[in-house]
Amino acid sequence: MTEETARGDPVKDEEAPVGKVQPREKWANKTEFILSMAGEIIGLGNVWRFPYLCYKNGGGVFFIPYFVFLFFCGIPMFFLETALGQYTSEGGVTAWRKICPMFEGVGIASQVIVIYLNIYYIVVLAWAIFYLIHSFKNPLPWSTCDNVWNTALCHGRIGIYANPDLFRVDSNWSFLHNNTSPDYFENNTYINDTDQILLVKSPEEEFWINRVLRLSDDLSLGKVHWDLALCLLAAWVICYFCIWKGVKSTGKVVYFTATFPYLMLFILFIRGVSLPGAAKVPSSQVDIHFTVTGRAPAGEHPQKGALSLPYRHPSYPHRPGLQGSTPSRVLFPDCLSTVLGLLEVWRDAGTQVFFSYAVCQGVLTALGSYNKYNNNCYRDCLALCCLNSATSIFAGFAVFSVLGFMADDLGITMEEVATSGPGLAFIAYPKALSLLPGSSFWAVLFFLMILFLGLDSQFVCVESLSTAITDMFPHKLRRPGAREKLVLVIAVVCFLLGLPLISEGGIILFQLIDTYGPSGTTLLLIALIEAVVIAWVYGVDRFYDNIEDMIGYRPFPVLKYCWLFITPLICGVTLLYIIVQTQPLKVYGHELGSWGATLGALLVITPIICIPVFIVVTLCRNPHKMTTPSSDLRQARSDKPVLTLCKRVIFKAQGPLTRSMDECNEKMMMKEPSKLLCTLSVNTLS
Repeated sequence: MTEETARGDPVKDEEAPVGKVQPREKWANKTEFILSMAGEIIGLGNVWRFPYLCYKNGGGVFFIPYFVFLFFCGIPMFFLETALGQYTSEGGVTAWRKICPMFEGVGIASQVIVIYLNIYYIVVLAWAIFYLIHSFKNPLPWSTCDNVWNTALCHGRIGIYANPDLFRVDSNWSFLHNNTSPDYFENNTYINDTDQILLVKSPEEEFWINRVLRLSDDLSLGKVHWDLALCLLAAWVICYFCIWKGVKSTGKVVYFTATFPYLMLFILFIRGVSLPGAAKVPSSQVDIHFTVTGRAPAGEHPQKGALSLPYRHPSYPHRPGLQGSTPSRVLFPDCLSTVLGLLEVWRDAGTQVFFSYAVCQGVLTALGSYNKYNNNCYRDCLALCCLNSATSIFAGFAVFSVLGFMADDLGITMEEVATSGPGLAFIAYPKALSLLPGSSFWAVLFFLMILFLGLDSQFVCVESLSTAITDMFPHKLRRPGAREKLVLVIAVVCFLLGLPLISEGGIILFQLIDTYGPSGTTLLLIALIEAVVIAWVYGVDRFYDNIEDMIGYRPFPVLKYCWLFITPLICGVTLLYIIVQTQPLKVYGHELGSWGATLGALLVITPIICIPVFIVVTLCRNPHKMTTPSSDLRQARSDKPVLTLCKRVIFKAQGPLTRSMDECNEKMMMKEPSKLLCTLSVNTLS
């Protein structure tokens, strides 16, 4: 044993003998861990989904179901997975294998979801790069109708809003040709009076559909667009060189990628709140005030209730007959008890919390596994959860301040502006930015922010997958140069699998994977099983003892009862509602047929089926030790019961676990404190 190993210091990679298994790396300091976790959980969902959900579900009152899910599901699961990784020093698969061998499939299921994310999430970065390149042009190409991809239906701001009456079905355009043309719209007589102007398209919408996506008429996949393919390749090249050296490179890159988006968001926020209409818009409109209170400012009346929000593009003017009309529903805050009873609101809150906090994806376990054994992960997790939610709220102000300005400037309602997902990032917000002086500058800042928000989430997902695979085959992959090759293989395979998503009909596949891949159904089921395994199979009291052994004190007692009862109950009820309320997916007005439902079901079933499959595999391998933890896990209080309730012993202690000398040396090389020496069995010493 070398002097460095005896002290518990890490062995440097260059000092490891060629062909030998290298010791597992650790974060250089706590800051790298915090920034990596922040980069993963703070992403595009904070900007383009959370603000819209607040608007859709009643403004600030949406915080009630959101924080219920956060406190009783999000934080407990976030801490559970992070502490599990730190305790086991293993990735998302082998950590569950060591805790409870029969539930190794839980880790496999989470990695399947990570594979989904690695394939489709980076496509958003390709779009962001594409928009970023075009942002340097003046005027912005999506702000005019003078481009080759525009159609006769394209009308810019002046064409529509200078005289909206010209776009009525019975409008007379004869002044353009000095003759009468009563049949100008003769082919559009099927449009009813309410929807008579829906043929008009904005330049932003046509740029997105005709230039970026280039949708085929029948929505078939068609050919792959070479320029988007280059953008996707550039995104993967950047991602590869961010993590190819493991946590040594990842820990340094996140200093920039995790902090730069905050600078961009702050600049956009300052600019947004200084715009006219950001905090108060004209009558019949809602804005930032709605985001906070869920109601229009005093004396103003919104066009519709907060719960009636069909998607309408911001380029459409007021529909005839709506001016001066009264709301068809009572606003959310005025019927609090009724709305909070709507499970749809709770479903939105739950899926937002689970996805934005990256639980059930194995990522938190992988990042936590690179911590020192005695790192205070409990305090870190609480701080990160506060940061994530605060960022979502702050992003809501930054987004809706600019959208409120656009609604004020164009004389339309917020309902015609508010949307989520790509519709916000690539249609609504670019339109708002094009109205600002120096629009190219603000567009560059915005798409840089989108790029870096998504980039660190993306490469941390790749890091999670490579960590899980490496820990499954350490003797083959924990060697000099092996990691670089593994990450390269992951990047190449995911790049090739992502090419169909940037074809002429690729948006269909993108929407399918986004809806059914990391779906609420899968995440909620995995969260439910994880909580049950830790609380009832491994033993929540034993897990509390493990945490106390790491951080020096026991966490807040509420976490124990969350893992035992509250989290599984909330997840189970929400899961049942999602299954019952599942509706066919529509993409740009086209309802997908049986093939879409089949592919969606396959995306959902694939990770879930891994759980029972590995239960059967474990049953065949070793039926007597299906729930026995690995012997190399440190048990500081092996004589205590693993689960007690109301001072009654539910499951007794399982006795001390033994370890071999090789396992002891490996743990020492992973920079555990010298006080955490291995307890060797009598048989091993002899």
